[in-house]
Order: sequence, then C-alpha cells, then structure tokens
Amino acid sequence: MLYPGVASAQVTPAAGYTPPDDTPTIKIGAVIFADYTYTDSPKGTDADGNSFNPSGFNVTRAYLNVTGNVTHNLAFRITPDITRETFVGPAVSGSLVYRIKYAFVQYNLDDWMTKGSYVRFGIQQTPYIDMIEGIYRYRFQGTVFTEREGFLTSSDAGLSFHTNFAKNYGDVHVGVYNGDGYSKPESNNQLAFQIRGTVRPFATAAPVLRGLRLTGFYDADNYIKNDPKKRGIFAVTFEHQYLNAAFEYLNTQDQITKAVKKVKGDGYSVWFTPRSTMGLEGLFRYDHYAPDNSIDNRERSRTIVGVAYWFKHQGAPTTAIMLDYDGATFDNFEPSLPDQRKIAIHALVNF
Repeated sequence: MLYPGVASAQVTPAAGYTPPDDTPTIKIGAVIFADYTYTDSPKGTDADGNSFNPSGFNVTRAYLNVTGNVTHNLAFRITPDITRETFVGPAVSGSLVYRIKYAFVQYNLDDWMTKGSYVRFGIQQTPYIDMIEGIYRYRFQGTVFTEREGFLTSSDAGLSFHTNFAKNYGDVHVGVYNGDGYSKPESNNQLAFQIRGTVRPFATAAPVLRGLRLTGFYDADNYIKNDPKKRGIFAVTFEHQYLNAAFEYLNTQDQITKAVKKVKGDGYSVWFTPRSTMGLEGLFRYDHYAPDNSIDNRERSRTIVGVAYWFKHQGAPTTAIMLDYDGATFDNFEPSLPDQRKIAIHALVNF
C-alpha cells in the first residue's frame, strides 16, 4: 500500500531483459490481380449467331489487408476479397462485390514454443495451399493444381495450430475446418480435419541443399455422414536464388451420397520457375489428373508457359507483369469437353 508523502521504490528489469512491446499496431495493405485475356478455344457465339473469340480486361482479385497486433501475442487479420456475381437470377448485374476472404484472431505462442508457433480461430489460410503458394508465387496467373482441380480451397473457417521445428527443420500445421471453403456456408455437421507436415532435411547443410522440402498433407472430410471426401498430397519442393520447383502428387476419394459409387482419382503437377538477377522469370507447369481410376484414359491435362518481369522495389512491396499461355485438354469425358487455350497478360500489385 502507498501512503501520502512516501515515495514508492522503482523496480527495474533485470539486466539483459527486454520486455515485449505490447503497443497496439495496425497496418493496411492491398493486393491487385488484373489481366487481359484472349480465348482461342472454345469460341463463343453472339446473339446473331456469329462466332467470336472471347476477350476482355478483368480484375480477379482486389484485397484490402488489415492486420494488427493488440498485444505482442494477440494478432488479427481482416481481408475483404472481390468476386464477380455469377448466380442465376433476373436481377443479376455481374457486378464486382466484396466478400470476406480472411477474418481471424491469432494467439502467438512464441513465448513458450519455437518462433512462428500460433493458434488461429476464424476464416483463415488452409495448411497446404498456404505452404505451396509461399513457393509458387504465380497465383496472379491462376490457382495451384489442387485448388484449380476443385479439391482444396485456399481459405476456410476453422481452428488451427501451427508450430515450427527448431533450427528451421520444418513445420506442422493442423486444423479443423468447415470443409466447404470461405465462399460457402457449412451445410451440415461434417467438419474437415486437415494436417500438413513439412521437413527440411538439409536445413543446416550447404546453401544449395537448404531449399529442399518434403511435405505430406491429409484432408479427412465427408459430404454427409459416412460418405468420404478425402485428399492426400505428397510434395517435393525446392527453393533457390535462381530456381523454384516442385512435384506434387494428389490422391482423391469421393462419394457424394450412398446412392452413387465411391470414386478414386489421382494426378500430379510439375512446375519450375527459373529466374535471373535482372527480374526476368519463366514459368513452366504441367498438370495431369485422372478423375476416376475405374475408367481408362479419362484424364485432363493443363500446360502453362509464361515469362514474367518482377520490378525491383525497396522493402516488402512486389509488382510483376506476365505474358502466358494456358491450355487444357479433356480426354474421354462424357459429354465431351472442348480444348481450352488462352493467352493473357497478367499484372500483380502486392503492397
């Protein structure tokens, strides 16, 4: 107890101890994906029956990132995402509308565990897409293999835990999510359990070997009770000053209802991005997926080839422009699907 006229003793921190900074902070950033796309195939048909090649300018993403810290161990993120109205109805205008892509609170566990450990609650990144996009930085051209095929989503509502291994030997990210992605509400009581483990076996070896990582991922979900919706992934990735590359293998199992058979599929994606010190970078990617292993030769393939220029900046902002070809083929599908061929110029601003 303090008494009037009696000075209190000042307690100073122990030598060498720096108390954590608990000053509340907030930051605002932006992400823009824009493109001009020319479609060589399939062609469109106008109201007069004329054939044409669809083309146009698009904005496929416009984020406003609001991030901040309440204390040194309590953080948050809110990110609205832009999307085009696509539902059917007489009042649809095709307008660009905002929806929530990320909205989560994060409790950092750095005081008790390795740096980078945390618990997240809310609409957040999913374990595998978040990891692979940290290496494959061309989402502004299009989504990664597992998301483009419709088997995973980059964001979902849930509760997750992440921790890093000591000395940068890898990490683990595990969580329970709704399972249908951030753009859809949870339709029943079936939740998705997702876990990703990544090992960097040569973390303390020569620099050229440190970029090698081995990743395993498993997603256990159900469409409805006892009707499986499973995804398994094994990936080998490599990061270097002059080259990023990866091989991803995907295995899927789906049974929408008991009235239909269980469908098993698998596929792979191979990509590499050689780069120079001048900002020029190439993208070479090939995806292959067989949606039903019980049907021979039913498969879809995608080839992406592009060249990009990454502008040089001070600090964290990144900007790039890219010219690319994106083509897909569909073999033995019923009904048959036409080949897809597109040429585009893409632009990225990430601030």
